[in-house]
Amino acid sequence: MSRIKTIEWKENAAVIVDQTLLPLELHYERIENVESMYDAIKILKVRGAPAIGIAAAYGLYLAIRNFPDDRSVDRFLEFLNEKAAYLASSRPTAVNLFWALERMKRRANQIIANGISVREAKALLLDEANEILEEDRRTGKAIGEAGLKLLKGKKTILTHCNAGGLATAEYGTALAPVYVAAEQGTLFHVYADETRPLLQGARITAFELSKAGIPVTLICDNMSAAVMASGKIDAVIVGADRITRNGDTANKIGTYGLSLIAKAHGVPFFVAAPFSTFDLSLSSGKEIPIEERDPSEITCGFGKQTAPSGIDVFNPAFDVTPSHLISAFITDKGVILPPYEKNLSDVLRKQE
Repeated sequence: MSRIKTIEWKENAAVIVDQTLLPLELHYERIENVESMYDAIKILKVRGAPAIGIAAAYGLYLAIRNFPDDRSVDRFLEFLNEKAAYLASSRPTAVNLFWALERMKRRANQIIANGISVREAKALLLDEANEILEEDRRTGKAIGEAGLKLLKGKKTILTHCNAGGLATAEYGTALAPVYVAAEQGTLFHVYADETRPLLQGARITAFELSKAGIPVTLICDNMSAAVMASGKIDAVIVGADRITRNGDTANKIGTYGLSLIAKAHGVPFFVAAPFSTFDLSLSSGKEIPIEERDPSEITCGFGKQTAPSGIDVFNPAFDVTPSHLISAFITDKGVILPPYEKNLSDVLRKQE
């Protein structure tokens, strides 16, 4: 089974899969400057919270790699902070973007505090970006192994949007248990919601699963209730873009509705995410900023007008699923069950 490399550092540039071209074309694009990385994140060439974090780390290195070696370290840090703020403005909801940029900034300050030169600092920051990518690979496998234990005895999974390998460095989050199971010789059957309006489930999830030899059935978003009512689904697993202290979870628009349908049919609803996606500075989902995207994604999706000209449009990219609808979180630190606020804090304390 082969998994597509979403993002990697190769020949002095970040190389990404341009996901706007899927499923018709698998195109690898070289990103050689911070402006190109900003655009790649903004227009969804790279997407998925963990992959966005990795992209941001490489983007920040691309911003500073040509900074003059003979300038002061204070000006270097000032420049780095300016470019981090620029990258942070690309998308507002996925917390991994901000987590990765803050990690790079902390590393830069540690390096400079140790008296290391600007030239050496730049090389060490590339090392840090590479480590963020490698950590994500390890994290994905850990999520997969934890989720596989939770899914024992289940055969069919419904997922929404794309939280597979193309949303991360390799294994994915929601699909990580599927890939780990396949490595061990067991195949789940995955039902994939198409995920309006940008069809990430149809264009990306169905694409990567079929390419990996995983049985996949594509359904329209409005079919999920009927499919669950028919008894075809054993569990729902989705990814996340930000999870608050009480367990409220922001994910691709449509996730909240799917959680209500799962609750109505007695189907467990799991959220898979690395700990970098948990934002414990926020007490509840009411505090999560929700990105609103261009109305043309709905009225003129993929170049064909499907709505009257001038119509009012509301196009939030994410919604928030309340924690009481989530059966468990599958993380790189293991499975976390309710009560979430207490158990998330307990996990964090164990890491200190």
